[in-house]
This record gives sequence, structure tokens and C-alpha cells, in this order.
Amino acid sequence: MIQRVQSLYLLAALAADAGFYFVGQTESNVALGQWSMASINQTIQLVLMVLIVWSIFKFKQRLHQFVLNRLSIILNFVLVGVFAYQSLNLPGEASVSQKGIGVVLPIISIVFLVLANKAIKRDEDLVKSVDRLR
Repeated sequence: MIQRVQSLYLLAALAADAGFYFVGQTESNVALGQWSMASINQTIQLVLMVLIVWSIFKFKQRLHQFVLNRLSIILNFVLVGVFAYQSLNLPGEASVSQKGIGVVLPIISIVFLVLANKAIKRDEDLVKSVDRLR
């Protein structure tokens, strides 16, 4: 249900991750085997976006939605770590868009995912309290 507050938080987190996917990508010369750092970032971001969309449609199963959001938070932290590693290994001078602005969007996504989890927990507590009255 889109009118629930956690769904709106999840849509905002999806928008932040999609914005980072479409805006903040730079190619790097650092390679790990056959995977470059840019392709690792894009893969993590695609997985994140799929998890968030899946979580939006799991509105009837609040506990599964809660777990998917926690997994998304962990993957966002991994993405921030990979991005920090990539930005620390950029040679020479880098522009602001390469080093500073891109790391803000996954952090915004983490904040919205935490807010969504709080709203899901509040809904779950409300349902449990109503079940006690029956």
C-alpha cells in the first residue's frame, strides 16, 4: 500500500539509490580481477534497488519487509565502503563530484531505510497490541 508512511520512506530511499546509480558513477582504473570498481558499484546499486522495490511490495508481510530493509541498510554501508575505497585510490586531483557528493546519497538512503524500519516496527507493535485485546 503506497499510502503507508514506510512505503513513502522506501520510495525516497529508492530515489536516493537510483540518483546515485544514474548520477554518481565514475570510471576507475582500479581493477579486481575482471571486475572494475565501477561495475562493482553498479552491481551493488542494482541489487539495492531490486531489494527496495521488493520490500515495497511485501507490505502485507511486515517482518519480511523489516528484514529486507535491514539487508538494504547493510548493502548501503558496503556501498559507502566501496565508494570510499574507490575515492581514496583515485590518482591526482579529483573534482567534487568524484570524491564528495556521491557518498551522500547512500547515506540519505540509509536514513530513509531506518525511518521505514521504525514505521514498520510501530505497525507491528500496533497489530500485536490489537491481537492481545481479542
